[in-house]
Amino acid sequence: MPSTLVECVPNFSEGRDPAKVDAIIEAMKIPGVYLLDREMDADHNRCVITLVGEREAIQEAAIRGVGKAAELIDLTKHQGAHPRMGAADVIPFIPIDGVTIEDCVAMARHVGAEIAKRFQIPVYLYEAAAATPERQNLENIRRGQFEGIRDDIATNPARKPDFGEPRVHPTAGATVVGARKFLIAYNVFLNTPDVGIAKKIAKAVRFSTGGLRFVKGAGFLVRGMAQVSMNLTDFEQTPIHRVFEYVKREAARYGVIPVSSEIVGLIPKKALEQAAEWFLQVENFDSSLILENRLTAVMGGKMAVGGLRAGVEPFIEQLAAPTATPGGGSAAAASGAMAAGLVGMVASMSRGKKAYLQYETQLSEAIARLSQLREELKAAIDADAESYNLVMKAYKSAKESADGDAAIGSALKQATSVPLGVAERVVEVAKIANTLKPITNPNMKSDLTTAIALAKAALEGALSNVEINLDSLKDEGFVTETRKRAAVLKR
Repeated sequence: MPSTLVECVPNFSEGRDPAKVDAIIEAMKIPGVYLLDREMDADHNRCVITLVGEREAIQEAAIRGVGKAAELIDLTKHQGAHPRMGAADVIPFIPIDGVTIEDCVAMARHVGAEIAKRFQIPVYLYEAAAATPERQNLENIRRGQFEGIRDDIATNPARKPDFGEPRVHPTAGATVVGARKFLIAYNVFLNTPDVGIAKKIAKAVRFSTGGLRFVKGAGFLVRGMAQVSMNLTDFEQTPIHRVFEYVKREAARYGVIPVSSEIVGLIPKKALEQAAEWFLQVENFDSSLILENRLTAVMGGKMAVGGLRAGVEPFIEQLAAPTATPGGGSAAAASGAMAAGLVGMVASMSRGKKAYLQYETQLSEAIARLSQLREELKAAIDADAESYNLVMKAYKSAKESADGDAAIGSALKQATSVPLGVAERVVEVAKIANTLKPITNPNMKSDLTTAIALAKAALEGALSNVEINLDSLKDEGFVTETRKRAAVLKR
């Protein structure tokens, strides 16, 4: 497994000529990059390619894909149901392993600059990489599509690209590059050719016009059927089953029903597990009940037939070993992750029960947020150890480098930021635990008490690591600001 793993899902304005799509994919085949999926749709006249790879390699792959698309796709002759502004229309980077959303923002900006430089294609940044709030939403950037942008890019300041000259490429248009969380492209087909109904349903379901949070939607005519085409930008907070049920309910208002749905690209297993739990109403469902998940955990050493001890013992023994890492910072992050896990368990075992149906929304929101916090805290276990190792490396190399002090300062800031992030997250875990006390099963009070105690221990340990690093830092501005943030958490 590479030390860094990033997903890239470029969308190209070609869904009818397999030879062109093959050529674009071939251009992106470089060492360290792997093709996971390709989807073509003739009605949309669009293809979606899913790549995964190491951080450096996948950036170059994306750039080369844009170049090949510019050679092969002529937007002046392109027609399709899906909005588009570029031959390579949109290129998002998604963090998978060993990278953060901030890392993907930096990648997006590098790729955007290179696209403009190599191919004279203007580039706009969107989502987390956006330079202005107005450009966070892709729809705002792509309004008017290729033709509209071509007509006013040179005269309208709002159309000025983030990279490149204010003029579209004559045939390849402009490209949007960004960084975002995992997105599910989900379409529902209706038993009617009336695209007006699909548009009305899309208006009802999408967040921008009063619908579900983290849902974008539009209506199209595809393969002779009305299609509600949606992007789910945070499936943990707005799960796919809830979206389907919403569309189904709205469709009934117009006397139609969904006949099928489709996933464009890939979908996380967790999203399907959520749907299974919802539709099957399995009591006390947990992903570990799935055979393949249990096998993966056992074979990967995360569980053992002999009991739970085998899963945590290696980490405990690493803590006990006479080495600097893992140390207190990693232990604090692990305590916080356990706290988030316990609170999530309590919420999950109360959600769906008759006595707590009135709190369904609060419990679902808590579960989604706790899942995210748990993953971030688990990642911080290794991140803390890695940041300490970077500090030691910086001190060792300082004597041989002219910018040794700067390197030490940078490493110390990273070593401070990791435990500060842990502290901020465990405070949130404890707050959620306290809010759940009156709306969950009282027989699980001891679990919440344990979770709050773990969160408190994690907070104290994390802040201690923050303080010890601050004592060695010379950047007074950073020290002052960090101490302010830490002081808020102690209240």
